[in-house]
Amino acid sequence: MNKMLDKQELERKIQELTFSAVELNLFLDTHPNDAQALQDYQYVINTLQQLKDLYNQNYGPLLNFGYASVNDNYWNWVSEEEKWPWENV
Repeated sequence: MNKMLDKQELERKIQELTFSAVELNLFLDTHPNDAQALQDYQYVINTLQQLKDLYNQNYGPLLNFGYASVNDNYWNWVSEEEKWPWENV
């Protein structure tokens, strides 16, 4: 982020990184031990958050409500030792 992005450029970059984050998230659902994908995902979400913060500071909020907290392992819905909710019958 060397130069200040104008509003349209910033919106476009946020859209691109959001798409990448979703795709990497889906990939990590089936490849949770892929270190490169995890590193790429962390980079994308960190950069995305920086751009969202920049947008909010310069142009106002992107959303009409707050953000969920980010957790390092939030794609792990259930560990191998835990049961899925429907298995607790």
